[in-house]
Amino acid sequence: MAALPSLRQLSYLVTLSETLHFTEAARRSFVTQSTLSGGIMELERLLGGVLVERDRQNVRLTPLGEQVVARARVLLADAQDLMRLSREMSEPLTGDLHLGVIPTIAPFILSQLLDEVHKQLPKIQLHLHEAQSEKIVEKLEHGNLDMVVLALPFDTRSLKVAEIVKEDLYVVHHKSDQNAAQATSLEDLDLSRLMLLEEGHCLRDHALSACPIGERKNDHRLKASSLPTLIEMVSSNLGFTLLPEIALHTNMIKANPELQVKKIAAAPSRTLALVTRKSTPLQSEFDVLLPILQKIAQQ
Repeated sequence: MAALPSLRQLSYLVTLSETLHFTEAARRSFVTQSTLSGGIMELERLLGGVLVERDRQNVRLTPLGEQVVARARVLLADAQDLMRLSREMSEPLTGDLHLGVIPTIAPFILSQLLDEVHKQLPKIQLHLHEAQSEKIVEKLEHGNLDMVVLALPFDTRSLKVAEIVKEDLYVVHHKSDQNAAQATSLEDLDLSRLMLLEEGHCLRDHALSACPIGERKNDHRLKASSLPTLIEMVSSNLGFTLLPEIALHTNMIKANPELQVKKIAAAPSRTLALVTRKSTPLQSEFDVLLPILQKIAQQ
């Protein structure tokens, strides 16, 4: 049987692909630069092709190197799942659980989620990571996260997806905005005053998918980097926005006398979902966490 690449060699290549710097990749891998470089050279010998182009100033992956990195990430994630499988079999519902949550969900569920996990999963140490959808899905695929909570529609590739709840988006406007107050559908709204989050937030994409405006036409609009900033902009009567139902029950909305909330016909919607790898060894944790999230979202 021909010799196979080792997981260590593959991890060296993946780390180098992230840093494009041998010294930094070696530091992150806790080995010397010569050890890392030798491991990658041996990997190239085993695979029969050049994976990394090197010169005095630059390091870059070859097309073959990029393909090997993509497959190596999957193998390394599966290896991590394999290591955790024996622990899960002998001691289920224990240990660390790394959960990613997108910013347009995290502020509205985390307090209740932490309380419920403490009650129902007392031996689980929950680690929360907040980032945009693309980033947390990437970390999930690479094995850096165990599960993620995000909003659909979103490309979840070949991951395992379970629905938490479906929710409509509501118009949130300043009390003096007569156009928004009288509107009964998206067509009645002055979309030149629609304010959204910055690019990269899936809530922006969900709103745009239902509005008869293009991304280019929307370039001149005011954009916010976070939901609190977006709500403050609406409170200053700079325009109106579309917010998910889960955001409406917070003091940011309820305690602000300048804001009004309106449900409109044919409103855009999104589906909150819990996502994990199909190979996850944490199926028991997934099965407990899902109803916890469903209960929180439906309250």
